[in-house]
Amino acid sequence: MTSIAYPLVERTLPNGLRVIVSEDHAVPNVAVNLWVGVGSRHESPGRTGFAHLFEHLMFQGSRNVASGEHFSALMNEGARLNATTWFDRTNYFETIPVGALDLALWLEADRHGYLLDAVTQENLDNQRDVVKEEKRQRYDNVPYGQALIDIYATVFPADHPYHHPTIGSMEDLDAATLEDVHEFYRAHYGPNNTVLTLVGDITPEQGFEAAERYFGGLPPIELQQRERLPQLRPLAEPVRLDRPGDVPNDRIYISFRLPVDTTPEYHACSIAVDVLSGLASSRLMRRLVRTDETATSVSGWTMGLVDGVGLGTLTVDIAAGADPEGVEATVCEELARFITEGPDEGELESVIADTERSWLSALASIEERADHISHHALLSGDPAYINTFVDQVKAVTAAQVRQAAQDWLDPDTRAVVRYLAEDEAEVAA
Repeated sequence: MTSIAYPLVERTLPNGLRVIVSEDHAVPNVAVNLWVGVGSRHESPGRTGFAHLFEHLMFQGSRNVASGEHFSALMNEGARLNATTWFDRTNYFETIPVGALDLALWLEADRHGYLLDAVTQENLDNQRDVVKEEKRQRYDNVPYGQALIDIYATVFPADHPYHHPTIGSMEDLDAATLEDVHEFYRAHYGPNNTVLTLVGDITPEQGFEAAERYFGGLPPIELQQRERLPQLRPLAEPVRLDRPGDVPNDRIYISFRLPVDTTPEYHACSIAVDVLSGLASSRLMRRLVRTDETATSVSGWTMGLVDGVGLGTLTVDIAAGADPEGVEATVCEELARFITEGPDEGELESVIADTERSWLSALASIEERADHISHHALLSGDPAYINTFVDQVKAVTAAQVRQAAQDWLDPDTRAVVRYLAEDEAEVAA
């Protein structure tokens, strides 16, 4: 068994805020990490992009904090801080010297409880423009920038909460009124929909006392609970989307629906994808890059989601002059062979060792450890997952990996997105 045993002490405040403290006196710093149970999957049709918009608005001032002051006050204390939005959550985080903990918690409590005092029409209009510019820079005006959006649209049904991307629709944001935005905040931002994790040079009692002092007075919200969706089965047949355009080279994305996050089946699928594409010695790397020389790179990843499905994708950059359809056929051939054979002992051992190395490296950072604790406390109800994950992965057998590939990585259930250089697109047409 792996001896991972980071200390975890948890307490829920009367208003519903879950507080988790992991004591670590290695350095005189504290990672402050908040996960709010709101992401793009909580948005309604015609109201997409709101979760991400609030990530921006949260830095534009609150009842007692001026616009931009959250950043400047903490950075003056030597802090590192930011925020992100995803399908299942929005998170806010800063790593600060222990002496700045009171400041960090006061700032967080003010915006998590009293943001709407500062959400004016002017602020809303300003941040809508910022989000639009972000979309232009990250999605619209870079090669393959729309790839994730296209993958979600081909893998998930149109009425599924993961079908639309976190960046949302600019038309929806343009149509949003100030009251729409205020209503979204009131529905999701409250202590009983939030996890606060403190990792670093602090005792549990110090952490709980500080959390109570700054967050204890925030009122809970009336949460609209929704049952998570049942497991989404694999696609009934292959689907395809071609994107001709000005890209450096042809690239294909081959995606699959997977089981939900943290399940043994999801772990087995992740191992399968890593054996196929995640290492320098992976099967697809050996076949496509080294032997056939029809690709210049191969990669793969899995995404653990919670609302009835996960996602796995293989990405292949195609060599100049190679046939995209032939490369896709080879990938399908290797998938079929893997379903028949499963991983060999060396492949399984190598992937598990690499997974363990990556996990231990992540947990060594108090920032990443705090983020993983908040993640699993909010989405799976199990903050101790940080200590058990490696053991769960090590328990997966070669037979389970082969079975998972058969159930979830069948080439006949693939969703393919192809980015084709203009001349290749003309040939394909």
